[in-house]
Parts: sequence; C-alpha cells; structure tokens
Amino acid sequence: MAPTALDRLVDQAAAGGVRAAGRLISAIEDDAPVRRELAARLAPVTGRAHVVGLTGAPGVGKSSTVAGLVGLFREAGRRVGVLALDPSSPFTGGALLGDRVRMQRFATDDKVFIRSMSSRGALGGLSAAAPQALRVFDLIGCDVVLVETVGVGQSEVDVVDASDTTVVLLAPGMGDGVQAAKAGVLEIADLFCVNKADRDGAQAVVRELRTTVALTSRAPGQWKPPVLTTVAATGEGLPALVEALDRHRAHAEADGTRGRRRVRRARVEVEALVVGTLRARWSRGQTGLDALAAEVAAGRLDPYAAADTVLARS
Repeated sequence: MAPTALDRLVDQAAAGGVRAAGRLISAIEDDAPVRRELAARLAPVTGRAHVVGLTGAPGVGKSSTVAGLVGLFREAGRRVGVLALDPSSPFTGGALLGDRVRMQRFATDDKVFIRSMSSRGALGGLSAAAPQALRVFDLIGCDVVLVETVGVGQSEVDVVDASDTTVVLLAPGMGDGVQAAKAGVLEIADLFCVNKADRDGAQAVVRELRTTVALTSRAPGQWKPPVLTTVAATGEGLPALVEALDRHRAHAEADGTRGRRRVRRARVEVEALVVGTLRARWSRGQTGLDALAAEVAAGRLDPYAAADTVLARS
C-alpha cells in the first residue's frame, strides 16, 4: 500500500467511511509495511470514544448483550463500534467470526461499524492487533466502542488494559459459587451483569456478587461496582446497564481514573512492541540465543547470566 493510498484511506475513514476503516484494520492485523506510518497518523485521534470491554465465560450471553446495547446506543443517536474477538484455530489460525452474523440487523446502519477479529493465538481474551484497531474506531468518530472478548476464564483479563469501563458478565447455572470466587476476572469489573436473570438461581448469583463487592475494601469516593441483572434476549435490564456505563464514565473522568487507565494502556502497548521486537531478533538468531541456551543446558552458564547477555546484545 503506497503512502498516497494510505493517505486516502485515512481521509476516507476520518470522514466516516467504514469500508476504508475495515481496510486499515486489515493492514494492522496483517502487519503490513505501512503499519508503523499508520500508527503515527492515528496517534493524534486516540482517546475520544468510550471503550467498553465485555468479558465472561462462554455462554453467558456476551454477543446478545452487545447487540442489545448497540440498539440502545443508536436510539440515543450515538455512533457505535463493535470489536468482537473470536478464538482462532491452533492449527489453521482461522476463526468463525460469528458475531458479524448475529448483528445482521445493523448491517445497513452506517453509524454502526462492526469488526470481527481473530485472537490469532493471543492469550488474555484479546488480539495483539486490538489496541491499534481501537484507534481506527476513534478515527471514524465512534462515540462508544464495545469490545467483546473471547470466552474467558479467571486469568484472561487483558480486556481491562484496553477498556475505559469493564463489564463482567455472569449467568446462573454455570458454577455459581465458583464464579464469585474467581478473583482474576472479578477484580477487573467496573460493572457486574448477571444475564439470563429469568432463570433459576440468578438471585443467588446476585447475592454472592454483592457480598463480594461489599467485602472489598475501597478508598472513600472510589467507584463501587454495581451488580445489575439483564435478560439480553428480550432487552430487559439493558437500559439500566447503559445508564450505569454512563455513570461510570462520568465518575472515571471526574476522579482521573480514565486518564490513568489510558496511560497504563499505552504502557502495555509499548511494552508489547518492545518484547515483540526482541522476540523477532531472537528468532533470527541475532542475539545468539541458541548458543546461550546450549551453554545453560550443559550447566556451563546459569540462566540469569544468559538472560543478561541476551539483553546486552539486544
């Protein structure tokens, strides 16, 4: 992609062109040669959209919740983006990307930009390309971006580093007592949402979550995650979820949490690029990693000394 072509795509996306935005995200995913230049073009437009991450175990209704939220945000006149992450095959690298199918009713709405993305083996529930892709959503003028992770467990919490507000979804009948004890996921929540609340056991999940929240120590004035109930399939409870998202955004802007999270997000992204560059050098043998590994395996060198040598050569 020539620089002039990149300029045209950026200008078209800035004017709201979703097709151009899609091509830019494809370039990011494919690690195209223009990605570095594109990053420089996108940097000044970062930070306008309210990025909402939705995570939870498979089957809790993330996609249905996202679809319902998109409808409500559009009714309020907001431009909405959806970045839906799907797990990729460990063999082919492909993914079903089924969320685009579920949201067909928004296909003709030019104020809704839906992008499905394969995780491409990345752990943590997100794709390595997600942080840069989110800048494209800012570029086209999205007011809200909903990031739906792959189905995750208690240790896959990268969504908190990509979001201004993190929603953890749970559902009854999926190991209720265990869900409330999974500290890794529960500690990242700004909002808890018990979906499928019309099922037996929903109120038990609500009680456990509220007890967990009540027992968590917080500084005066610190945000206290509310526990909401929804039935995404019918839309019940979703307006209250939208209101809670808006309240959290206002609170985070007032107490500086939003700014601190965005600094942390940038730091994580920079660290990932540094580590990725080092790993690429190692794979090309520029640091003599294989020879050092042989020395460690033979007992002639300890691993810390080998690591220091690699870093010095990098």
